[in-house]
Amino acid sequence: MDLLNTLVDKGLRRELPTREEALAVLATPDDQLLDVVAAAGKVRRQWFGRRVKLNYLVNLKSGLCPEDCSYCSQRLGSKAEILKYTWLKPEEASKAAAAGVAGGAKRVCLVASGRGPTDRDVDRVSKTIEAIKDENEGVEVCACLGLLSEGQADRLRTAGADAYNHNLNTSEGTYGEITTTHTYADRVDTVHQAQAAGLSACSGLIAGMGESDADLVDVVFSLRELDPDSVPVNFLIPFEGTPLAKEWNLTPQRCLRILAMVRFVCPDVEVRLAGGREVHLRSMQPLALNLVNSIFLGDYLTSEGQAGQADLDMIADAGFEVEGAGTTTLPRHRADAAAGCGSHAGSCASEPESCGSHAEGCGPCGEAPEAEAVPTAEVPEAQVPGARTDLVAVRRRGAGTDLAPNA
Repeated sequence: MDLLNTLVDKGLRRELPTREEALAVLATPDDQLLDVVAAAGKVRRQWFGRRVKLNYLVNLKSGLCPEDCSYCSQRLGSKAEILKYTWLKPEEASKAAAAGVAGGAKRVCLVASGRGPTDRDVDRVSKTIEAIKDENEGVEVCACLGLLSEGQADRLRTAGADAYNHNLNTSEGTYGEITTTHTYADRVDTVHQAQAAGLSACSGLIAGMGESDADLVDVVFSLRELDPDSVPVNFLIPFEGTPLAKEWNLTPQRCLRILAMVRFVCPDVEVRLAGGREVHLRSMQPLALNLVNSIFLGDYLTSEGQAGQADLDMIADAGFEVEGAGTTTLPRHRADAAAGCGSHAGSCASEPESCGSHAEGCGPCGEAPEAEAVPTAEVPEAQVPGARTDLVAVRRRGAGTDLAPNA
């Protein structure tokens, strides 16, 4: 296909595709899907070889959020039966992080629900970062704490944080439809604060909330302009008890097309396959490794992932290898640069998450008015095509419990 040849050439040159080309990727038919994956795979291998970076989430504080993000199981008023607990002690968080590192994780992502941290919260997280770094030599630590106030990013950096995650989630034009308690501009400002403090910025999206192809292209082009070092791609986990519980809009094929589009737009960025991969990609997960170069190991914030060993087996069986602690994730030209996913020259970057689990709530969350619920929420579950509610399992192990974590 001329389109795919063009996109590969542009990806190898770090050149930005046109909006029309990005939209065309999302519109390709299923019988051309393997061609799309193969083309995007060439770009992925050019910049990252066959390496897969493992990241591990530690949910420092679960639930109890005052924000109204419609997709989030931790939102105020959520009826999702998730774990709810206040801040883990530094030693508890360090123990949880150690399980992920032992499983091969190169980065630990520290996440706390809420609008944003108080100065006391930053002190608490700083002690946690120091505890993790003391026990795990060479591990990267990314914080995801919501909207930052002036000076907080600098304090996290001083404490040893390597990265900060704050996702854009969806396009600016539709942001008000999923959240009313903060703005798209608030999120952009927090990413800029992280970058200004010298933290590696991580910012991504959530697909599957009823958005259009144009919305997906809008947010990915905005991410390229924002220039994060990593872009987590989440697929909505439709938790019962949230306004988007019946939003089952994704198929494995559509997920792969979305990942391919992100890779073409941000060719040399750490693209992370984040929340919802098990629910929506299912048996097609190994194909996604040809598009992304980073995944989460084990469980997410409030939902369970597949077994950690299954993740490692999948990577090996697909012919990929886990990225070692001594390997620099980003290509040399990105690692040497102060910025990443360039909006002019066409370069992109890599990572909390940093975090990428925002599909189930990471950072600002909350309760939306009933009028904001998506119309399809009233469709009987049995009539929703592709709904696999059996794959949405609430996390009952690891942080905040007495059970061993999945790593």
